[in-house]
Amino acid sequence: MPPFDAELTDRLIRYCAIDSQSDQDRPGAPSTDCQHDMLDLLRAELVDIGATDVVKTDYGTVLATIPGTVPGPTIGFLAHVDTAPQFNATGVKPRVIERYNGGTITYPDAPDLALSPEAFPYLAQKVGHDIVTASGLTLLGADDKAGIAIIMTAARHLLETPDLPRPPIRIAFTPDEEIGRGVDARLPADLGVDFAYTFDGGDLGEIVYETFSADFATVTVTGVSIHPGDAKDKLVNAIHLASKIVDTLPQVTRTPETTEGREGFLHAVDMKGGSSEMVVRFILRDFERDGLAAHGDLLRQVCDTIAATEPRARITCEITPQYRNMRYWLEDDMTPVDLARAALADLTIPEVSVPIRGGTDGSRLTEMGVPCPNLFTGMQNIHGPLEWISVQDMGRATDFCLGIVTRAARGE
Repeated sequence: MPPFDAELTDRLIRYCAIDSQSDQDRPGAPSTDCQHDMLDLLRAELVDIGATDVVKTDYGTVLATIPGTVPGPTIGFLAHVDTAPQFNATGVKPRVIERYNGGTITYPDAPDLALSPEAFPYLAQKVGHDIVTASGLTLLGADDKAGIAIIMTAARHLLETPDLPRPPIRIAFTPDEEIGRGVDARLPADLGVDFAYTFDGGDLGEIVYETFSADFATVTVTGVSIHPGDAKDKLVNAIHLASKIVDTLPQVTRTPETTEGREGFLHAVDMKGGSSEMVVRFILRDFERDGLAAHGDLLRQVCDTIAATEPRARITCEITPQYRNMRYWLEDDMTPVDLARAALADLTIPEVSVPIRGGTDGSRLTEMGVPCPNLFTGMQNIHGPLEWISVQDMGRATDFCLGIVTRAARGE
C-alpha cells in the first residue's frame, strides 16, 4: 500500500463503527451523548500523537495545536464527528472491498441493494481502488469521518516528521454539523487561525468556495380537537391543513428532486403530530440572498392562504437562519483558495470548483470572519445506504493537506 492507505483504512473503519448521529430535536452541544464517544476518542488520540493544547470545550468541540517550526499563517483544519440524521446510522458495519474490479457492489445485509458503476459513474473511475461501504442497513459515515481520518493521519505524520517545515496548525473536530449547529459563537476566537479548511467535500480535486445559503422553517398547525362522534362542524383536523400546505407549495420547480445547478428549493424534511396539532419542518436553500428570501416569503404566503380558509385554526411559520454562501466573503479574500489551488497543482490533480448544493461548518466560520473553503475527501452518495469512499482518494486528500502546509511554510 502507498504510505497512508493502511492508516487511513484503519482509522475510517474504527471511526465509522462508532455511533455519532446528531438529532435536530435535542438541545445541547453536542445534541446527542453518543457524539462524546468520538470526541473523547479523538482527544485521546491527539494527545497520544503529541499534539499540544488538546481540549474538549464545553460546547463539544475538540481543539488541538501542531506547533509551527517556521513562521507563517496559522492554519486550521476541521472536520465534524456527527453523522446525518436522515438515515439509520446505528450499528454501522464498515467493510473494505479491496482492489475493486469494476463490477456491481452488493450488500450482505441488504441483498436487493446494489452500487453499480452504470448508476454512479464516479465509481467506474476507481477500478483497482480499495472501496469502503457499509453493510446495507445504515449509512457509512464517511461524511465526515473520512475528513477526521485525513486530518488525523496528516497530523500524526507532521508530528513524527520534525524536519518537515510547517507553520502553526490548529485542529478542530466539531459536533452537530449535519443539523447546522457545528460552529459555536466562541469557536472563531478559540480556534485562533488566519484561515482554515474543512475536509468535508466529495470528488477528487474538489475545492469549494461557494455553497448554498440556508434557512430552517418550522410550521405549526393547531386545529380544534373534539371527539369524532361529536365532530360535525366543530373538528378542525390539523393533519388535513398541514397536508394542504405541503401540497400547495410548487412541486415542479422548487423541490430538491426537480432542481439542479444554481436552482434553490424548499424541502419538507419532517412532519409530525396528529389531528389536533401538526409540525412540519422545511429547509430552504439558495445561492443568493434574494432567492432564499423568496423561498421564505412563498412559504409564509402559503401558510397565510391556508390559514384564511379555516379561521378556527392557528398556523405559525418560524424561519431561522442556518448559514450563508461563503462566496459572499471569500470573493473579497481568496488567500486560502489560492493556496489550496497551488498545492493541488503541485500534486497534478485537476481542480474541481463548482458551487455545492449544501453547506459546511466552513460556511458559518467564513461568515463569522474565518475564511474557510471546503476540500475533497472522496466521499460519495452521502446520507444513505449507498455511501462509499475510495481509500486512495483519501490518500490523495492527505497528500493535499500536507501540500497546503508545505506551501504555507515556504510563504507561497
